[in-house]
Amino acid sequence: MSVSVAVVGAGPAGFFAIDALLRGQPAVRVDLIERLPSPYGLARDGVAPDHQGTKAITRQFERILMNGARVRFLGHVELGRDVTLEELRELYDAVVIAIGAPIDRRLGIPGEDLPGVYGSGAFVGWYNGHPDHSALAPLLDGPHVAVIGHGNVAIDVARVLAKTPAEMAAGDLPCHAAQAIAAAPLRLVHLIGRRGPAEARFTSAELAELGTLARAHPRVDAADLPAKSDALPAGAPKFARKNLDILRGFAAAPADKPVSIAFRFHARPIAILGTERVEAIRLEPEMAGGGREVVELPVSTVITAIGYRCRPLTGLPFSDATGVIANTDGRIDAGLYAVGWAKRGPSGTIPTNRADAMAVVDRLLAERGAIGPAGKPGGAALDRLLAERRVRVVSFADWQRINAAEVARAAPGHPREKFVRVDDMLAVLSS
Repeated sequence: MSVSVAVVGAGPAGFFAIDALLRGQPAVRVDLIERLPSPYGLARDGVAPDHQGTKAITRQFERILMNGARVRFLGHVELGRDVTLEELRELYDAVVIAIGAPIDRRLGIPGEDLPGVYGSGAFVGWYNGHPDHSALAPLLDGPHVAVIGHGNVAIDVARVLAKTPAEMAAGDLPCHAAQAIAAAPLRLVHLIGRRGPAEARFTSAELAELGTLARAHPRVDAADLPAKSDALPAGAPKFARKNLDILRGFAAAPADKPVSIAFRFHARPIAILGTERVEAIRLEPEMAGGGREVVELPVSTVITAIGYRCRPLTGLPFSDATGVIANTDGRIDAGLYAVGWAKRGPSGTIPTNRADAMAVVDRLLAERGAIGPAGKPGGAALDRLLAERRVRVVSFADWQRINAAEVARAAPGHPREKFVRVDDMLAVLSS
């Protein structure tokens, strides 16, 4: 008898979990439940639009969906709206939660709610055409922007803002974002982080790319950099020495382009200033013994890239302290598991989710006795339930039609022009 598993969330973690299930249990049947009509999660809507090589992992995920005898895609089905967690647990032998961590963490400082302040989840979603954020219309009408955070997302935001339209031409930046960014009078992006250059979390490839931009140059104060002979601080990432070498190269390079991307280390935001909108950001030094005064930088836009939290859902225990679903090595309860960012928080790259998902699925399969005998009704019963509720389920074949329409409407040289509204995706299926 086959084992039925529902995986909720069609991002990388969900796909890696399915791949592990297919390899580990020959009799498994998996339903992949996703609230959007489109699969792939952050691989589609989070990876920067100019990093098409990274987005290419969706081809691997597509091959998983093509295994129609063992895997089904049920798009446009939302947990909590169309079906409850309790119902899924009654219908399937096991449920795996892979809903990610889509909520931006807050700075917790005065002025954070002023117009012109955006979390990177929302801002990246906007320039990736995510339906939740496509109508954001961020204020990009000033020359100075502050990006808070020293990780890859912060660098992505700075790079996408600083690139020319020609540099973005081969990506899938949607028209609405491309026009707004091209019209922005950008002159300076501040990249602000609380820690020092050796502790920054951007990977070396992402960092080095800032030195290749056509109209923008990275700016680093050599005085902020440690001597080559200095020992790295405890907890520095493994790529810290390479990052420091790249930053030294930036510090020595000429400032010969119209847009600057200025690194500010050991700086903690303490207030965002303004009346009707953002006008400045106030920073204080984060260095042992002080050494720098509080400064105010004139900026008209602030984008925070300081991490994300999972969205609490009815029936799932939530750890408010960590912002994830409460779990023990991926196990939430008997027959109920979490993978990816919903399990461990927003850490690592897309491939990090593979090992994480494999470990959780190994535990799921080892605990088969704890979830009872196989034989729950699974997908057939869910189909009946969704039909009774008149839910318009988007199948993998439906998604292929939407995908083909996005590719067909793209400008020459672009891989696709995304539909940024759910209704527009569904309209393709009714035409």
